[in-house]
Amino acid sequence: MKHLFGPVFSRRLGLSQGIDLLPPKTCNFNCIYCEINRAPQLSCERGEHVPTDIIIAEIDGLLEDEERVRDLDVFTITASGEPTLHTGIGRIIRHLKEKTDKPVAILTNGSQLHLKEVREDLSRADIVIPSLDAARPESFRKVNRPAECSADLDTIIKGIAQFSQEFTGEIWLEILLVENINDTIEDIAALKNAIERIRPTRVQLNTVARPPYESFAKPLTRKRMEEVKEEIEKGYAGHVDILAGSKETEVTDKGKGRNGSSEKISLESMESEIIEMVLRRPCTTLDIAGTLNLETERASQILQNLANRGDLIATIHGGKKYFRTPKGQKTENE
Repeated sequence: MKHLFGPVFSRRLGLSQGIDLLPPKTCNFNCIYCEINRAPQLSCERGEHVPTDIIIAEIDGLLEDEERVRDLDVFTITASGEPTLHTGIGRIIRHLKEKTDKPVAILTNGSQLHLKEVREDLSRADIVIPSLDAARPESFRKVNRPAECSADLDTIIKGIAQFSQEFTGEIWLEILLVENINDTIEDIAALKNAIERIRPTRVQLNTVARPPYESFAKPLTRKRMEEVKEEIEKGYAGHVDILAGSKETEVTDKGKGRNGSSEKISLESMESEIIEMVLRRPCTTLDIAGTLNLETERASQILQNLANRGDLIATIHGGKKYFRTPKGQKTENE
């Protein structure tokens, strides 16, 4: 499995080169809205789940392609799970900062920030985006379904708040809301209190925008998202954004993804790369077309061929057609 993917065009980060640190789905949470279509390998143990040297070698290979790197806005470290479980994350961040002037962003569930070594590992990043979907224990258990070994909710919130005090970059706190699970009046009030403790640079509200692992995880309406935004803005001086309803990968028929002609990429390579992308998250035809710089019709044809062979399945979510891997499918490296 490759550990670099994209770049994809992200509304909040721009043209983002993804770096995936873990095998899917290695995490200490089993979130009901997760986009990875398989059961998790629940773990709280930090380790070198993938050799750090392999990931750095892939990064160095990419950096040799000056034309491709030039247009990137950011390197985004994420994982098919929780990236801070990888003990090499600090070394990877330092390597990126030494080799390129592009900013480095980290996507994390925030559950490990109570650990001093994790806070030190992330200290060289430019943007850290921790999640906090619930600030009430019962809602936290329902939406994030933490492993038994995971820190309790109060410890997690204290850890994010402590990191916010120490960190010199920006913290964007993401809150993903699921209908009738973590969106009650009591939930929003508790989240407001947590935000006051954390004092993030900005708050980003999200909901179930892509096909979730659990079919009962339903999105909030736009109206309800606006109501939550207004409530959080009371007493909070930072920016509050609504991410829901905007595609993380914003593309047109011409595409805004990788530079260069797709004619140089073989069909086999394109199919392999598409499967790598979809292993991490369900994708639409436009997502694939934009990332691989393909005409929409060509991307649709390849996706349909993969679906016909059983390598992908198509599903409708929010009126859009997404392609995803069959549930429980493993990669050849597992």
